[in-house]
Amino acid sequence: MAKMDQKYLQDFYKAILSLNTAEECAKFFDDVCTVQEVEVISQRFEVAKLLYEGKNYNDINKLTGASTATICRVSKCLTYGDGGYKTVIERVAQEEK
Repeated sequence: MAKMDQKYLQDFYKAILSLNTAEECAKFFDDVCTVQEVEVISQRFEVAKLLYEGKNYNDINKLTGASTATICRVSKCLTYGDGGYKTVIERVAQEEK
């Protein structure tokens, strides 16, 4: 990624970190993304949560409508990725307790 692109990416991450409530997040992502992009991202997160809980691909497909390709991709991220899904899933679970 080019140097300027990295700056844009870092600025974007900082913008997300500046949000304080779910309502602020919703407003920001509604402005930044299309409805379809938000739906795809939220579906992937739901798939990640279900995989983390040990659900199988068929159950996840029925619950979310996600394709097996999407479920597989998310599964690979959970297993071999940088740990982003796991970090967020665990933090959200802690906050809900």
